[in-house]
Amino acid sequence: MFKRSLIATLILVPAFAFAADNPADAKAPRGPGHFKKADTNGDGKLSRAEFEKAMPRLSDKFTAIDTDKDGQVTRAELQAWKKSHKGEKQARAAERFRHADTDGDGAISRAEADKNAPRLAKKFDLIDSNKDGKLTQDELRAYRESKRSPRGKV
Repeated sequence: MFKRSLIATLILVPAFAFAADNPADAKAPRGPGHFKKADTNGDGKLSRAEFEKAMPRLSDKFTAIDTDKDGQVTRAELQAWKKSHKGEKQARAAERFRHADTDGDGAISRAEADKNAPRLAKKFDLIDSNKDGKLTQDELRAYRESKRSPRGKV
């Protein structure tokens, strides 16, 4: 019994000491968001250069997102912009679905995906959660949600 306790102590004490001596891990925020990573100077705002480097697909939207026109984007400005454009994003997704669903039955078959949505066709089996050979909007939504980053949102 004493041997087991001694062995456990010899294993656990160095582990606790390592954890206590590693302040970088203790101070590191859990799941840092994309915004925080993009804010390289840590001032809580993104300059145009930081924004373009971190979010190149949105770089042409910088002026629209910067509502107070101070030349920097805050987290609040970015969140407000995303919220106001959520409906547009959903409308584009619905339009892409309608385009791929050529027979209009409310589902995309493998043949429809192969013909009209080749990127979707590559992931067809992953997305088709009930394995019925058709993709519904609910299955696509569930797949997108499962692929979202578990880290904090912007």
